[in-house]
Amino acid sequence: MSLMQRYINKLDSLNFEKMYNNDFFETWTKTFDELQATWTVADALRKLREENISTKIFDSGLGISLFRDNSTRTRFSFASACNLLGLEVQDLDEGKSQIAHGETVRETANMISFMADVIGIRDDMYIGKGNKYMRDYASYVDEGHKDGILEQRPTLVDLQCDIDHPTQTMADALHVIHEFGGIENLKGKKIAMTWAYSPSYGKPLSVPQGVVGLFTRLGMEVSLAHPEGYEIMPEVEEIGRKNAAAYGGKFTKTNSMAEAFKDADIVYPKSWAPFAAMEKRTDLYGKGDMNGINELEKELLAQNAKHKDWECTEELMKTTKDGKALYLHCLPADITGLSCKEGEVENSVFDRYRVPLYKEASFKPYIIAAMIFLSKVRNPQDILQRLENAKKERWMK
Repeated sequence: MSLMQRYINKLDSLNFEKMYNNDFFETWTKTFDELQATWTVADALRKLREENISTKIFDSGLGISLFRDNSTRTRFSFASACNLLGLEVQDLDEGKSQIAHGETVRETANMISFMADVIGIRDDMYIGKGNKYMRDYASYVDEGHKDGILEQRPTLVDLQCDIDHPTQTMADALHVIHEFGGIENLKGKKIAMTWAYSPSYGKPLSVPQGVVGLFTRLGMEVSLAHPEGYEIMPEVEEIGRKNAAAYGGKFTKTNSMAEAFKDADIVYPKSWAPFAAMEKRTDLYGKGDMNGINELEKELLAQNAKHKDWECTEELMKTTKDGKALYLHCLPADITGLSCKEGEVENSVFDRYRVPLYKEASFKPYIIAAMIFLSKVRNPQDILQRLENAKKERWMK
């Protein structure tokens, strides 16, 4: 049996029909079958491209990217995903658009969507705002479609919000699935999702929250570690607890990085800002209080500096399972002695895991493409088979 046939058989065993003509927001709003379908289609698309087979399912159309925060990997992953499927990409720069002149979200959502098949949005800066902005956007394109303004309703993909980073954690999970030889081998494995020191203060909470919300569904033990005062959103912790109970895993919390690392199969040391501080920052920005923002930044940098010992070191890595835990990071990492004086990870650790880290990042374009594919294709099994049978060369060698 061919590898593609195995992917098709896997999809045949899953119930994911509701993904058709639907958006992709938080992973915990998707069924486990829908998550597995996304990973399976991502692998299938990757296989086709590796065999130089075109995966273009669109003859024309737009993928619109709206990044309200800086991005490199996710921005290029979205562009790669759209291109893989045959869509052109247009970046919406709010500073150069009528949004800067007071255009409403409802108007923007409709005006940019006339020939758009997908809209990817990253809005992770402000607690209580980013995810709401995306869902408002979704409701406005719904209205436009129902009112006959839009001939089709574009799919929305959450490229990172204040609550979750689904494209990142889905890529992380697929990397882990491959590294451990299958999703069935993850049950009982321990992942240490730990805070780590950074010389910057405002990193979003969406990656640790995304890991808590997703990896607890894989039957794993998720150990969330951070200094006191660096809590994530309590609602996400509750999701982690419920997932652990439902899927046979564990969700634990500790204020010790060493405790989290001990016997861990996977480690994910990553800085993030305290939930309470992010709430305060959102409030200050809402009031336009830039002096308050500057003072908050100073306070938080001073608070971070008290925890410089929260670093992924060679010594800590030795305490993991057989001293060989898989090291994950969403990148860019703050690398001690390389990108900064003191940071999240020792240079020697990062350099030793550089190749697996780059492989981890390489799954994101395929994950995003799979999210789009499953929203736009009514019968993915049939289309994947037709693409393979056609064997249309992506490029002539």
